[in-house]
Amino acid sequence: MEQKSTAVKDIKVGVIGAGYLGRFHAQKYAAMEGVQLVGVVDLDPGRAHQIAREYETTAFTDYRPLLEQVDAVSIVVPTSHHHEVAKDSIAQSVDLLVEKPFTTTLAEADELIELADAKNLILQVGHLERFNPAVLAMQPLLTHPLFIEAHRISVFKNRGTDVDVILDLMIHDIDIILSIVDSPLQTIHTVGAPVITPLTDIANARLIFENGCTANVTVSRISMDNIRRMRIFQPGQYLSVDFSKKEVMSIRLKQGVQNNQPLPDISKYGFPDQDALELELRDFVTNVRTRSKPAVSGTEGRRVLAIALEVVEQIRKNRERVEEMLGSEANFSGLDLPEL
Repeated sequence: MEQKSTAVKDIKVGVIGAGYLGRFHAQKYAAMEGVQLVGVVDLDPGRAHQIAREYETTAFTDYRPLLEQVDAVSIVVPTSHHHEVAKDSIAQSVDLLVEKPFTTTLAEADELIELADAKNLILQVGHLERFNPAVLAMQPLLTHPLFIEAHRISVFKNRGTDVDVILDLMIHDIDIILSIVDSPLQTIHTVGAPVITPLTDIANARLIFENGCTANVTVSRISMDNIRRMRIFQPGQYLSVDFSKKEVMSIRLKQGVQNNQPLPDISKYGFPDQDALELELRDFVTNVRTRSKPAVSGTEGRRVLAIALEVVEQIRKNRERVEEMLGSEANFSGLDLPEL
């Protein structure tokens, strides 16, 4: 009697947008067991063919023919095109991972969530830091965060400047903070300014929650250094997360053996060999295969986007007030971008 094959069907995936980040999506999928990378899409034919050759797949310059051949896609195009590409993907009943920020407006996000839900499709938003191994290791150490301080600053890159620093960088920390503070957000206080680009390049936001927790978030894309850290203070414990080094440190006080003085009890965990993007894409593929709801669903992505857009709007209004007071002396137009 012939036995039926128990082999698991390959998930057919595509990558739409073969730029800096899209190339890494293609790389991870190409090396993933149980996944067939059907093709990569880019408007630049040379770029599309280069990535396709590198990962032994097919190049496309139009994403629509690819949608007819895949089960799922990563959408890694500029944010202004997320809605259009995602909507076409949903129309073809294709599961999708949309890079952050989810969309440019809440109305676009709401439409995509509604359309995907109506077809029971997987809609995941690419908040990569949720899959940073240090963040995953931090989760069981959390009790009742009281104060959170986050710094995410980087040297200037002529990439990602189609959005301001809030939607480019701060949105990562807002997402993590909303995922670990179990309380509605009460108030937001912001400050920010353009320096090199016409959009906001440096900003600070103070998020105050109804349970008393306060988060102070600072971002900049015009620094001389690259720093991605978060500190979380809670009763009896202080946690420090270094996103770049993939390390989490826990500090408590314990009674000392001499003079009954408290001494720091420090535990440190590092995960330098783990790849956050690979963990994220494996999670997406698992969700596609098992039809499981993503931890960072469209609803989660929409919630984070709402806070980020509120920060953007507050900074815009503050800037308008300053311009009105200073008149011609105010210059918030930004500088010409350097050719890098």
